[in-house]
Amino acid sequence: MKTTQTAVLVKPDGLQRGLIGEIISRFERKGLKLIGLKMINMNDEQLSDWYSEHKDKSFFGDLKSFMGSMPIVCMVWEGIDAVPVVRKLVGTTLGREAEAGSIRGDFGMSQQFNLIHASANGDDAQREIRIVFDDNELFKYHSVREVVVYADYELSSLK
Repeated sequence: MKTTQTAVLVKPDGLQRGLIGEIISRFERKGLKLIGLKMINMNDEQLSDWYSEHKDKSFFGDLKSFMGSMPIVCMVWEGIDAVPVVRKLVGTTLGREAEAGSIRGDFGMSQQFNLIHASANGDDAQREIRIVFDDNELFKYHSVREVVVYADYELSSLK
């Protein structure tokens, strides 16, 4: 088992719908640890880097325009297997088909207006974290909740 970090963005539609607290609460209730949080307006360079895998797709310009249209909330979450855990909590991309109980399943109907972004894998997570966070904006700390979230043998991977 390995403690990992993952990036999460609350997109403009999630901000407009007032879902930031609900989203944070779901990750906290799951047992993940928030180690970075800020609200930013992503610039064109950041958006191009963030969505580089879509640069040749027809929707790339619209995606960047939407994501740059207003502030977004950027977070870094940490925990054992954080990337797949967060992806499961977020749900599949198309909100109306997303699993009930997931963030998109409970609050989303659209593919574009799907409220939230979560890193696809560990490499993407590290790349995305570097796009919006400096090292001094990520915090290492011990959470007293860890002893009731993880078994003793799992806690050794958190140190």
